[in-house]
Amino acid sequence: MNTTGAGSGDGAGWRESLHPAGLEDAELLGQCELVRGRTSGPGGQHRNRVATEVVLNHRPTGLVARAGERRSAETNKQVAVGRMRYVLAVEVRKGVPAGEARTELWARRCGKNGRIVCSANHRDHATMVAEALDVIAACGWDTKRASVRLCCSQTQLVRMLADHAPALVKLNEEREGRGMRALRG
Repeated sequence: MNTTGAGSGDGAGWRESLHPAGLEDAELLGQCELVRGRTSGPGGQHRNRVATEVVLNHRPTGLVARAGERRSAETNKQVAVGRMRYVLAVEVRKGVPAGEARTELWARRCGKNGRIVCSANHRDHATMVAEALDVIAACGWDTKRASVRLCCSQTQLVRMLADHAPALVKLNEEREGRGMRALRG
């Protein structure tokens, strides 16, 4: 699903409005239908008898994320929320206005030397991926132009996306659809 929101011309709305991948857990869960179920496979009797699988259906987009590999439904819920963030980051595009493209998060996470300081294990990573893909999409999937707008190096930008393989796949699908060469992370 490719959802695009229009940005305001002055850029203020862009910095204030949050991509759905960056919502607080409670707000993101409020947008989702949570379904519990049982899973099969290794894990013993507990796993086969207790409804620990969690499936999140994001109502505004119809996107789905699930987790069932843990023995606890609460732990699976947290894993599913993290997965939903990445699904939203890759599949949902928000419009980016002309001019300043960096959000406060990007300004904090991108050093003066163009280095992005956010590992794949960090809570902000999915939001960074979402915002990077939004800006790249606004630049016609040209990572060089996007890196200039985000004040980071093109190499750092592509490497950050490569930390979440589906993001790099999405980038390359969009680029190839426009006759551009695929990038490696």
